[in-house]
Amino acid sequence: MDVYQRILNIALPPLVWLTVFVMLPWLFAFRAFHFVVKRTLWYENVSGKVVVITGASSGIGEHLTYEYARRRARLAIAARREDRLQCVAAKARQLGSPDVIFIRTDVSKFEDCRKLIQETVDHFGRLDHLVNNAGITKLSWFEDCTPVSEFQNLMNINFWGAAYCTQFAVPHLRRTRGKIVAISSVSGRMASPKMGFYSASKSAMISLFEGLRVEVGSEIGITIVTPGLITSEMTEAEEVQAEPFVKFIPPETPGTCAKAIVNGVCRGDRYLTEPSWMRMFYLLKFACPEVMELCNQLIIANLNGKKVA
Repeated sequence: MDVYQRILNIALPPLVWLTVFVMLPWLFAFRAFHFVVKRTLWYENVSGKVVVITGASSGIGEHLTYEYARRRARLAIAARREDRLQCVAAKARQLGSPDVIFIRTDVSKFEDCRKLIQETVDHFGRLDHLVNNAGITKLSWFEDCTPVSEFQNLMNINFWGAAYCTQFAVPHLRRTRGKIVAISSVSGRMASPKMGFYSASKSAMISLFEGLRVEVGSEIGITIVTPGLITSEMTEAEEVQAEPFVKFIPPETPGTCAKAIVNGVCRGDRYLTEPSWMRMFYLLKFACPEVMELCNQLIIANLNGKKVA
C-alpha cells in the first residue's frame, strides 16, 4: 500500500495542477454565465414565503428580519430576549411583512429548537428559509481558559444551535425545496489570537453545512455566509473593542450586510463573504500562510508589548 501512496505523491500533484490550468478559463466563463442567469432567471421572489431567523433580537439577525420584511416574506423570529423580539416584530410588520410571529428560543437547548420549527410550521403551514444566525463571542488566551469547559456554551449556541434547528427543519425544507442560510464568520476560515474557540465553532459550522450540502443535493439550497467585522452588540462589546485588529478594520453596518446576504440567498449563492474584499485574506492565507502567521504574531506582540523574533 505504501508503494501506491508514493506513486500518488509524485503523480497526482502535477496532474491536478495541469487540470486546473486547463479548466480555469472555462470555469471562469461558466461562472460569469451562471452569475448573469442567477441575477435574472433564477432570482427568488420571497414574497409570501416563510422564513425562520434565529438571533433576531439584534445585529445581523435583526436587520435580516427587516430585509426579508421589505420583500414581504412571512417571518418567525427567535432569540432569548422576548422584549426585543416584540419590538423587532412590530417594525417588521411596518416594513411590509404580512405576518410575523416571535418565539422565545435558546438555540443551545434541543427542545427549544424543536419547538421553534414546530410552532412555525403549525402557524404558517410550511417553511421555506431557515436562517441560522444566533451566535455569541468570547475572547481569551488559550492558556487562560481555566477550565476550558467554560467555552462549552459558546459551542452550544454557535454550532449545536444551528445543528438542532437544521435537523428539525430539513424535512419541511425538502417539501418546499427551500433554503438554509448558515451565518458563520470570516474567523471560521482564519483563526486569530484569543479567538480560537470562537473560530473553532464557526469553522465547525462551515464543515457541517458543506457536508449537508452534499447529502441533500439540489433538494435544499445552502448558502454559507462568512461576515467580517460587522457593527453589532458583539463587536461593540468592551473586550472586542480593546482588540488591536478592530482599530485597523473598518466595520460594515448590519443593514448593508443583511441586504447583501438576502440578495445572495435569493441568487442561490453557495458562499458569500461580506464585505467581499475580505476574500483577499483567504487568497493570502492559501498562497502565503507564513505572512498570515506573521501578522497574527504581530498582533500578539502588540497585545503583550513584546517584539516579534
